[in-house]
Amino acid sequence: MSQPETIEEPTVLQAEADHFKKTFNEVRSEIARMIIGQERVVESTLYALFCGGNVLLEGVPGLGKTELVKALSKVLDLEFQRIQFTPDLMPADIIGTNIMSTDETGTYQFEFRKGPIFTQLLLADEINRASPKTQSALLETMQEGTVTAGGTQYRLEQPFFVLATQNPIEQEGTYPLPEAQLDRFLFKISVPFPNRVELNSIVQQTILRKPANLKKLLNSEQILELRGLLDKVVVVEPIRDYAIRLVLSTHPESEFATEEVRRFVHWGASPRAAQSLIKAARVRALSEGRAHVAFEDVRYFANEVLQHRVLLNYDGQAENIKVMDLVAQNCKELSEQD
Repeated sequence: MSQPETIEEPTVLQAEADHFKKTFNEVRSEIARMIIGQERVVESTLYALFCGGNVLLEGVPGLGKTELVKALSKVLDLEFQRIQFTPDLMPADIIGTNIMSTDETGTYQFEFRKGPIFTQLLLADEINRASPKTQSALLETMQEGTVTAGGTQYRLEQPFFVLATQNPIEQEGTYPLPEAQLDRFLFKISVPFPNRVELNSIVQQTILRKPANLKKLLNSEQILELRGLLDKVVVVEPIRDYAIRLVLSTHPESEFATEEVRRFVHWGASPRAAQSLIKAARVRALSEGRAHVAFEDVRYFANEVLQHRVLLNYDGQAENIKVMDLVAQNCKELSEQD
């Protein structure tokens, strides 16, 4: 009598994986109607959102980062807020502040006025232009999904997603993000400049045509339901160990490190990187219609997961070594078998 149950469960899980794949592709295609090119950026952002992680976008101004978040909010039917980070921005401008008010009897009392962080999709534009004190206002929210103000803890409505941007070519008047905050971003994504064909399409769509009217395909409840499928995706021991060894290969003192890592890296990725690799791999498996993780799923987003978590030493900085090149080499040389 137990045999039908052992057959039914994988069948149900495969059906859920097929449903996730269909939904994911529909959302990606709908957003692509507004965002020209940038397929990897759109894909990575969607993966992070379904993982429940945050994204740091690095690219010069005018590449459509704000339009991407707007498109996400429309297609996923999520509340959207944008904060322009500036040197004079204060934590209260993000979180909110207590103000004194009076009730019907004239009694004075403090009332908490919520800031723009109380949303679902938060665009932290040019986050590195604000002081470290202001940047730290996002730390609790990005990790716990809560805001503490005046001794009271507020829980944000889920799904909550931070997409921060920074300009790689402007250094004057900026404050580099501390390692603790970088580690709270699931992905760091480099936004490339569009090529000739893509730039031509952008000009046509934004100036010569009417803007695309995007359809709502999901809502908060459906997104959380799809997130719930991640825990069902099978990650066998060899693949989990491969993700761990891949993270350890970024540490110069590790037995899995390459000669280049030992020479140019000061400090490797954190344990959060291993967690992030598994989360992203699970989402990719589902988006491919599979209920199990493969080795390629772990490698697929290794660069986005690891590049902002690896610190170069003086020699690496002096020789202008790119962390993404080190990660690519690690993925190529690390054996799938222990």
